[in-house]
Amino acid sequence: MTSADAPPLTIVQPGEGETGDLGTIGVQFKLWGRDTGGQLSVVEHPFPVGALVPAHLHTREDEFSIVTAGEIGFRSGDREVVLGAGGYITKPRGEVHTMWNAGQEPARMIEIIAPAGFEHFFHSVVTMGAADPPPVEEMMALAAAHGLELHQPEWMADLIARYDLRDPYAMA
Repeated sequence: MTSADAPPLTIVQPGEGETGDLGTIGVQFKLWGRDTGGQLSVVEHPFPVGALVPAHLHTREDEFSIVTAGEIGFRSGDREVVLGAGGYITKPRGEVHTMWNAGQEPARMIEIIAPAGFEHFFHSVVTMGAADPPPVEEMMALAAAHGLELHQPEWMADLIARYDLRDPYAMA
């Protein structure tokens, strides 16, 4: 295969990629679906101390996470684990899950989303201005358009208390 026949090469240097605020955590876009033929997308999420992602369920994609700094807790269904740097976890579509900073220092993870497409939800949230949340109806419509279901399970209160987390439901 000649270089003229080869698929495009995407290079993202350390620290590169558009960044934004998702409200409870941040996002840095690394690979978009357009870079991978729609197979997957990759983002990084910084988790400040006390951060908790609202519980949700994906109907269209699976997520694969790699903790790169700090400690991040994960709950998927009725399973819960805290992973340090170097830990991996799968979060299958169709199962309610959440993530939180489980330590006392900022944390970070790489998120691989397959198939690609959900990165556009994150980009829309950033564009809408997550630091100043848009109306609930607007967020619900955006979530529905991306096959995302938002949940508020009973067990979230326990996580908030055990890890001294900021309540994302109080932020809405």
